[in-house]
Amino acid sequence: MEARSVVKYVRISPRKLRLVADLVRGKRVEQALHILQFTPKRGARILAKALRSAVANAEQKESRVDVDALIVATVTVDGGPTLKRFLPRAHGRATPIRKRTSHLTVVVSDRAPAR
Repeated sequence: MEARSVVKYVRISPRKLRLVADLVRGKRVEQALHILQFTPKRGARILAKALRSAVANAEQKESRVDVDALIVATVTVDGGPTLKRFLPRAHGRATPIRKRTSHLTVVVSDRAPAR
């Protein structure tokens, strides 16, 4: 049995969020939440919230699921739309600024992911 949680349009770049996602992929849910709690990155809070949502979805989907046996099967971080802004510079020029967004998908399962 597997359950998933999808968070879209998160205002953090996918590259920064992938650093945190790599820490918890394949771990038990309890262990992953402990790792995220003590990770000093902004993406850790976002990922922890999505992970708790996936666990809640698993409980909602099947009432007799063992939460302690759930593992983080997959964590996918994809790029979302980029907000394009401009910063004024000297001599009338402008520098583009790209504010990147992410789409985050967390899947929890009661069995190990297939490789």
